[in-house]
Amino acid sequence: MLINGGLSYIVPDLLGQFEAFGIDEPRITKMLLLHSHFDHIGIAPFFKRRHPQMEVFASVRAASVLKKPAVTDTVNAASQYAIEKSGYADACAGFDLAWRTDIDCVALKEGDRIDLGELEVEIYETPGHSPCSISAYSPQLKALFPSDAGGVPLGEKIVTYGTSSFSTYIQSLEKLQSLHAHYVCSDHYGYVCGDEAPGFIRDSITVAQERKAIIASTYQLIGDVEETAQMMADRFRDEGNFNLVPYDVFVAAQRSMVMHIVGK
Repeated sequence: MLINGGLSYIVPDLLGQFEAFGIDEPRITKMLLLHSHFDHIGIAPFFKRRHPQMEVFASVRAASVLKKPAVTDTVNAASQYAIEKSGYADACAGFDLAWRTDIDCVALKEGDRIDLGELEVEIYETPGHSPCSISAYSPQLKALFPSDAGGVPLGEKIVTYGTSSFSTYIQSLEKLQSLHAHYVCSDHYGYVCGDEAPGFIRDSITVAQERKAIIASTYQLIGDVEETAQMMADRFRDEGNFNLVPYDVFVAAQRSMVMHIVGK
């Protein structure tokens, strides 16, 4: 099973990695999407059409929204922006990467399990980054896949984005803290293992609480959502990858967090 779908432009690299690592592609019969943002679902259309029998899993909310043409149009536009800004247009030419409504997802909810034979994957609903976020945990491997519902390791820093609701995001982190993870596998930048892994979610909670307090205190000082969002975007600019999204989209994410925290 492939866990998450990354950006669409990784398809050529991924096919090369399958060959280099001796991975028998037809053995991959499942794909699990942990939330519906464009940079986490990009390869699903290509592989589903390449292997029609592949099961694509997602949360109930994600499975629903990904059937809406307005959503898939937005996903495709964002993916095309990333392809062009990152210089992958030639590499991706000839690959059918677009989301269309022909992709049916198997809907998952809290407590569901995916049977992989020798391994089992448990599903946890972890909204807050997005309303459709779920996380996956393999008890046999003690591997946690929180996607953006968990803290993201960026060098020595942990990035936390409670974009749809910071309070709910922290509650989801508290749920994940109860799992015994030897590996915390992020969708962005890398994974955490060894001595750092058991405390990573706890540290993510601390960082999330600090970020929430910074946003709240800045708004209390300024009293304006737009100005607070711009100040947060400037303060945390190093967390943005502007080959993936334009700067104004990064500001919009900050605005969403400000509005939820201050009750607007």
